Amino acid sequence: MKLVIKNLTKTYKNGVKAIDDLSIEIGTGMFGLLGPNGAGKSSLMRTIATLQSPDSGIITFGDIDVLEDNMSLRKVLGYLPQSFGVYPKMSAEELLDYFATLKGISNKVERKAIVKEVLEITNLYEVRHKNVAGYSGGMKQRFGIAQLLLNNPKLIIVDEPTAGLDPAERQRFLNVLREVGSNCTVIFSTHIVEDVKELCNEMAILNGGKILKHATPQQATKELENTIWTKIIEKDDLEENMKLYNVLSRNFNPNNTLNIRVHAVVRPSDDFVVSAPQLDDVYFIALKQDEPVLTS
Repeated sequence: MKLVIKNLTKTYKNGVKAIDDLSIEIGTGMFGLLGPNGAGKSSLMRTIATLQSPDSGIITFGDIDVLEDNMSLRKVLGYLPQSFGVYPKMSAEELLDYFATLKGISNKVERKAIVKEVLEITNLYEVRHKNVAGYSGGMKQRFGIAQLLLNNPKLIIVDEPTAGLDPAERQRFLNVLREVGSNCTVIFSTHIVEDVKELCNEMAILNGGKILKHATPQQATKELENTIWTKIIEKDDLEENMKLYNVLSRNFNPNNTLNIRVHAVVRPSDDFVVSAPQLDDVYFIALKQDEPVLTS
């Protein structure tokens, strides 16, 4: 099933245009929605999830008119917001059984089987008797995935799910998403480039409520071949280099010098060496090109 968004617009009462005439099509698999904080990602996620209405536009998922028929979309939707839930003192197994009841699974045997299945998928089966309130951040996120899988969703939306997770928990969470994302549409919203690189077969960069780029990570990176250059500079020379070149990023070396990455169609000067493009470069270029031009 394909998610189709056409000319979607949302402006809040304070005048902020969170979604700006946005159009995109998203098919089966893991789709990364990449953008900085405040780019409009959460506004778009909430609108697709029918938690808020746009000012104008069309959203369809398969043959469902999402804006006209919220309930049909919700039956096939799994949604994991940025922050969710204050958990009662119940075990993961008990809480999932309760959620399954709320989702209309009335047969006790069927409910037990689906709860066991989602606990195993999310690697929580061994801690199923532990209170969810006592789970770590990563375990709570995996529990969030477990509860949204109870109704076998065809569209899954996860909003900034790895923010604040330590590296090991983040990896476990991404592995769970990989497993569930092979046969449905998963929209994965994040500001962490590495998450998209590791996980997604397609991506879009969003800023100011607009799609700046829509491609596969591999295609987007390949487009930059022979246009990314690096050189080592003294940190006192950074300001001058920022004025002279299109500096995308810089990082310190152990000897306190800086390694700068520059985008240019031809070698900026003889002391630059060509570098293999990375997805971070794609992201920074898209955001830089979207910056307003300052006029004196």
